[in-house]
Amino acid sequence: MPADGPRVTHVGGPTALVEFDGLRVLTDPTFDAPGRRYAFGWGTGSRKTAGPAVAPADLPALDAVLLSHDHHADNLDDAGRALLPSAGVVLTTVPGARRLGGNAVGLAPGATAALPNGWEVTATPARHGPPLSRPVVGEVVGFALRRAGADRVALWISGDTVPHRALSRFAARARVDVALLHLGAVRFGLTGPVRYTMTGREAVELCGLLRPRVVVPVHHEGWSHFRERREAVERAFERAPAAVGSALRWLPPGRPVEL
Repeated sequence: MPADGPRVTHVGGPTALVEFDGLRVLTDPTFDAPGRRYAFGWGTGSRKTAGPAVAPADLPALDAVLLSHDHHADNLDDAGRALLPSAGVVLTTVPGARRLGGNAVGLAPGATAALPNGWEVTATPARHGPPLSRPVVGEVVGFALRRAGADRVALWISGDTVPHRALSRFAARARVDVALLHLGAVRFGLTGPVRYTMTGREAVELCGLLRPRVVVPVHHEGWSHFRERREAVERAFERAPAAVGSALRWLPPGRPVEL
């Protein structure tokens, strides 16, 4: 495996195992079996429709879990929560770390934490809904992973977010190699057309600022509240400028892919 590129295994939903030279991290752990319906608060909820492609018992020892937020089960379900104590550290939002306790550490956007073997992670801005929705949907962060002191971000994980000004500012100045984007165009009947994660079209616009070498969509399948699936994302990237459209990469569930 090249030292400058990650090996990524898409487990399902937002969950991915990311392995760099000397580092293993897991994103947003979701390992419950399909079939159950989960309440997200304020009358919203979703049913899990697909199980994980990798079992928790088959994971390697984890240096860190990068948890965009702890309060929605499509980003942290019961089985995912059970494995958190086995990780070296759980990096998440500041209120999320207070709720989780134990080995959880909260990062506000812009804050950086050291990881083993010369790596570091910086929290990046995310907003999980329209303006003024934060009191309802809660805090979310993304993560920029890089070698300590490096200018280029080796891997950026968007977290559950819609486009907003702080995210655009980050994208315009960041130098990102691989981007894991939480898509799905999440909507709920209760709140009508309001979206809580990016569409494929919005992802294309964001990548026009980011200019990543590789774009990996996650968080677009496996739950009933995801309203935009792979086909719609593909259409959006097919219409994109070549430099953006050619970066799209789909990962087969459960199989490690070097990027």
